[in-house]
Amino acid sequence: MNQSKPQVQTETRLHVLSPSDWADYELLDSGEGLKLERFGSYRFIRPEPQAMWRKAADEKTWAAAHAIFQPSHEESGGSWQIKKPFPSAWNMRYGGLAFQARLTGGRHLGVFPEQACHWDWMSRLIGDARRPIQVLNLFGYTGLATLAAAQAGASVTHVDASKKAVGWARENQALSGLQDKPVRWIVDDALKFVQRQARRQAQYDGVILDPPKFGRGPKGEVWEFFELFPRLLHACRSLLSPKPLFFVVTAYAIRASALSLCNSLQEALAGLGGRTTCGELALRESSAGRLISTAIFSRWEATD
Repeated sequence: MNQSKPQVQTETRLHVLSPSDWADYELLDSGEGLKLERFGSYRFIRPEPQAMWRKAADEKTWAAAHAIFQPSHEESGGSWQIKKPFPSAWNMRYGGLAFQARLTGGRHLGVFPEQACHWDWMSRLIGDARRPIQVLNLFGYTGLATLAAAQAGASVTHVDASKKAVGWARENQALSGLQDKPVRWIVDDALKFVQRQARRQAQYDGVILDPPKFGRGPKGEVWEFFELFPRLLHACRSLLSPKPLFFVVTAYAIRASALSLCNSLQEALAGLGGRTTCGELALRESSAGRLISTAIFSRWEATD
């Protein structure tokens, strides 16, 4: 008895994507396990284990930082050490989007600048589709991908387990002047929401997945990437419309490669045709031009 074999992609080319249109963000320098960044008018130093080289900028440049994040012994813990006064929150822009940046206890500032590559890609696909597009954004955080899709003309369902993050995202919607755009803001566990949507036979043309390594839902649900990501990915497949437009997955701080994401996405979307790409998101420093990888990604887009 012959058994059908899975389709094998004979060659996968890894891509490195780095945004080039930022005015309000800049990776100024990196090295010796650190990176120096500008968010708007303010400079911050954060840990960067991949920066195993020497700093290119002088000490005076580094000393001008407004705050330094000091990690604790815990993997994601730590605290900010304030060096110079600056506002508790300030506004930034990317293209037509406006949003608020501020320090958080998890070393982040409310924006992942490298993801602008995805925002531009999605916006182009949505604009070129010339039809109503429904987008689902899971683990949507402060909503910049949601707002980029909405600005391009899509109706978006934004899901995050953190009520605080969804509130921040709604503030960003107001700052961007996109209050009239069709966005549903939902505080929920991502997997539970998708399973419920599948039972209701909801359909989406685009899916954005940015799952953390570990997290908790609003009712204490535990999210662990390697255990639940495959289940979530296949559950999302059941929500795709008859003419899906795109699917993008980004992952940070996990012990996996872009090829792992690519293989998983190709398996989940088998039979749809289209084009799948994968690789790394990166930021290029302005001091010496070196690239720092920040995340791995895989994304699919329709080609007909």
